[in-house]
Amino acid sequence: MKFTPLGLALLFTMAALAHADEPAAADDGIQIDSADGSGVIEGSVATGFKALNGVVVTYQGTTLTAHQVQIDQATHTVLAEGDVIIRHSTATGRSEVWRGDKARYDYLTKSLVAEEFRVGQPPYFASARHLTSGQTNTVQIATDAVLTTDDLADPGYKIKARSLTFVPGKSFTAKDATLYLGDVPVMYFPSYTRDLERHPNFWTATPGYRSLYGPFLLSSYHYFWSTNVETALNLDWRQRRGVGVGPEINYDLGKWGQGKAEFYYTRDDLSGTNSIGAQLPTDRHFTTFTHQMEPWEDFSAKAVVREQSDPLVVHDFFEGEYRKDTQPKSFFEASQFWRNFSLDAVAQPQINDFYRTVERLPDVKLTGLRQQIGETPFYYESESSLAYLRYREGLLPAGVTSTNFSAFRADSFHQIVMPETFFGWLNVTPRAGGRFTHYGGVDGLPDINGDKDRWVFNTGAEVSFKAARVWPGVRNDFLEMDGLRHIIEPSINYAYVPKPDKQPYELPQFDTELPSYRLLPLDFTDYNSIDSVDSQNTLRFGLRNKFQTKRAGQVENLLNWSLYTDWRLHPGAGQTTFPDLYSDFDFSPRRWITLNSQVRYDINGRDWQETYHRLTLLPNDTWNWTLGHRYLKDDPATYGIGNNLISSSLYYRINENWGFRFSHFFEARDGVLEEQYYTLYRDLRSWTAALTLRIRDNRQPQQDWAIVLTLQLKAFPRFGLGRDSDHADWLLGH
Repeated sequence: MKFTPLGLALLFTMAALAHADEPAAADDGIQIDSADGSGVIEGSVATGFKALNGVVVTYQGTTLTAHQVQIDQATHTVLAEGDVIIRHSTATGRSEVWRGDKARYDYLTKSLVAEEFRVGQPPYFASARHLTSGQTNTVQIATDAVLTTDDLADPGYKIKARSLTFVPGKSFTAKDATLYLGDVPVMYFPSYTRDLERHPNFWTATPGYRSLYGPFLLSSYHYFWSTNVETALNLDWRQRRGVGVGPEINYDLGKWGQGKAEFYYTRDDLSGTNSIGAQLPTDRHFTTFTHQMEPWEDFSAKAVVREQSDPLVVHDFFEGEYRKDTQPKSFFEASQFWRNFSLDAVAQPQINDFYRTVERLPDVKLTGLRQQIGETPFYYESESSLAYLRYREGLLPAGVTSTNFSAFRADSFHQIVMPETFFGWLNVTPRAGGRFTHYGGVDGLPDINGDKDRWVFNTGAEVSFKAARVWPGVRNDFLEMDGLRHIIEPSINYAYVPKPDKQPYELPQFDTELPSYRLLPLDFTDYNSIDSVDSQNTLRFGLRNKFQTKRAGQVENLLNWSLYTDWRLHPGAGQTTFPDLYSDFDFSPRRWITLNSQVRYDINGRDWQETYHRLTLLPNDTWNWTLGHRYLKDDPATYGIGNNLISSSLYYRINENWGFRFSHFFEARDGVLEEQYYTLYRDLRSWTAALTLRIRDNRQPQQDWAIVLTLQLKAFPRFGLGRDSDHADWLLGH
């Protein structure tokens, strides 16, 4: 883990603020603002500046605030004074916060001097009276320093030293160091060196009780062979379901990629049956392998293999993983990008014969990105693919016959567009294109014999413009408004596709159009259901409104609202002239209040098809509350049974040591409280503990309930801070 105190954090900010030899740096993503609107900023980055009465400086993920910032180009120094705070995101994704009274930085020699600083990047926290950093910035020396891994204001233990020498990400060495438990000195070290790399091994354990398992203990032993290789051995015991065991390895090969391999086996004493009544095996297992890499610029590759003994093994023992992906696929994909073209190859076999799969053996696609044709106003784009495809049914109920079929498919799409801007504000982009698709060697479909060819012509145009108006004097304390900007973006997209010479029912359906809660793309470059291409004569209307303001020196969206729908001039079979009207609405009346809304309204039936609302309150670090509602109308023909779900998640931090979270999911359609989570958190200094009670009503005769104790080291958390608010099931173990 990287431990980079002020030296590295300030380097990224201050070096970017004032490179004397690079005057263009002033426009390189740097933003300088008054902290509260009352500050005074004089000069520029190129000529030097002085900011008084509070200043906020932001650059590439780093934010610096101070009462006063001054750049002196004669001495090549940057001086920040008065409650200097730096927030910096490290390369590992962790957050680092530095706070001090004064810092002086020489941007030529890259040397740093800071006074009375505190820095924190969990799990390490430090403070010192004085800090200096050399030209290479690889070593920082702090005097009269205190170091601890305890994140409380009054740490339970700490090391006090006359001096601390940091090698960021590697180690620290303390001279004349004393270990304190509370305020009591317990041990003296003339010199103490600590490696900041990961500890070579540790245990994790999650004990609990679940009505489906009985008493259980989920444990794993982690061993770090090097900074690039981590192994773990999972050993689980479930009183009613038996013992589960399996190794896993995580590795990092640098530019050749990162990956994970895992195998898990359990002998399930109560395996039961699946949803269609088939008996599940007693010996159950799954194997996972993932690897992704970017060995050189503009090339990437990813491989995923997932093999399972049955479709419910992950559902029964790894609930969090199952909720992320109920039917995992195995595939290999590689992509090569050039300036105007990209080449993608995908291979997807059916590893698990109980999952419905479209095998791609392989599928290779060449994409021509939009590019200008010489000096003309015309642009060209294309998409061509070659694939051998096999449709394989999954596990079917007894008596139902599977329909497996295969074919070779060659598809080529080419389009010319002519983007133009009229009157300096009206964007018009007409387009015209054609598509040819050949199917060869069709096998398994008696009604589709021999080779099939399909020709499709398409044309259309998109018209849009953007208008904005600014009211700099508008201020409102309640809405935290400092100025107001309104941006409006109306658009119309017309698509015309005459009837193809082959209808979808005359072709094998591999990439078919699936039901969607959102409108499908009109443009063929975005529409991927190749085998379902049909006639179309449609206008799509869109309207986006944004209201923006400044808060703490940053431009934020006060309101962002999009409306869109289609007008089908010639509706197809089963279609209406006007489909649903869609609305996406985000409103932030204050920085700590956010309202998200997505609705779908049936214009013809004058009825709500879908609504989703979510209110998030984050006023401070003491409490937060999220309240949501999702309604989906019953639609047996496409989506199935709908829902009317109300959700709530409330967190309250009692003090530095204790906190709790209550989460509920209530289905108002039949009055069932489907899930309840009650979690009590305890800070154990270097550890955190969470005791969770989960009650689940699956509308079965017996409720599924569990009580689980989750322990995790702060230095090696299983999930990030607050992530369990959206994934409460993670607190149940695997």
